[in-house]
Amino acid sequence: MIPTGWKLSVVLLLFLGLEDFGVEGMCNVELCTNRTRCLLSEDLSRCKCVGGYFGDQCDRSADIKVMCGKDYITIRVLEEFFMFHNVPLSSVHLPNASCHAQREVIDGVPYYMSRISKDRYLMCGGKPIQKNLTHISYSLSLLSEPRVSGNIIRDPVIKMDFKCLYPETVMHVDELDATIKMTLYTDQTYTRAYVTSPSIELRDKVYVEVTVTEPADFFLLQVNECWATQSPQPNSTEGSTHMLLQNGCVKDGTVSFIRAADGESGLNGGSATVRYSFDMFRFLAEPHDLYLHCTVQLCERDDVPSCVPNCNSISKREAVKAGPSKGLLSYGPIRIEMPERPKSNILTVVLPVAAVWTVGFFLLILITVAKAGRRRLAQTEEQ
Repeated sequence: MIPTGWKLSVVLLLFLGLEDFGVEGMCNVELCTNRTRCLLSEDLSRCKCVGGYFGDQCDRSADIKVMCGKDYITIRVLEEFFMFHNVPLSSVHLPNASCHAQREVIDGVPYYMSRISKDRYLMCGGKPIQKNLTHISYSLSLLSEPRVSGNIIRDPVIKMDFKCLYPETVMHVDELDATIKMTLYTDQTYTRAYVTSPSIELRDKVYVEVTVTEPADFFLLQVNECWATQSPQPNSTEGSTHMLLQNGCVKDGTVSFIRAADGESGLNGGSATVRYSFDMFRFLAEPHDLYLHCTVQLCERDDVPSCVPNCNSISKREAVKAGPSKGLLSYGPIRIEMPERPKSNILTVVLPVAAVWTVGFFLLILITVAKAGRRRLAQTEEQ
């Protein structure tokens, strides 16, 4: 285990983008009837769409997406939204007007996009970075210049406020600093990490990586327990929970540990990186979104025997649980992607049923006629 003469500070990082934006724009009061998307004034004379919607009826989505990466912060908005408000690309920028937005076409759909590195965050007009014991917060605004015609302005000014929150938990144990982060990836190659809340279909694989980033190649890492909750709070008593790993061992039968690199162990506790996957699921009751939580433990490089859980020995698993160098990571939300159900063809349902009723009706007539014929025959024989 870690010598008590060292000071250990385990910093747990999770990169998670939380969208927070507002849009100023007028809509047609007479057509705007959906109160969940339209905000009407008390005298019902004015109306504006809630954040993320536009149009005379506020029925069109601006498809706003905030992406909070490790090194970059990005916001993208549908070009059609700005065209509706007569806002050209040249007038869209961050608080520092020199940080212009760009036009980018994704899957055939044009967007206005602003992507800046964290190094340029303050230079582009980002608000002072807020940091406390649990979060680091980056806050920005995407703005449009007012279009002046003579001495008047007719078109609305667009302002979108957005922020990226990077949750951080610090625990102090003796003298050395270690940074651990948990990331979800799109596939088994572990090359593309999600930069927004993942949306995953049921039974698809969820690829998780927990790794010691600093100091590199100094510690072994064991993921002790991982569980999913309906609440962002790991120990909340509200809602359901589901255990994936317990005492370093597989609890959910779909969990598989994956080798991080050639020459590295694929075992939990065998290297500085632990990768595992599980099949996506949802809870029976709403909300269906998941939050993933994992407790971790650090070991010295030469301490492999005690860091790798022996899942065939209860006493061994219990012994590994103890130790001061432990921390908790959380990730979420992980959203459930519900595929569209194919529309049922009413003919395939109605026609067979109608045919059965038709056949039954004719059979009933035949039976009735047959019975009537027998009665007449019996009467004739009696006479």
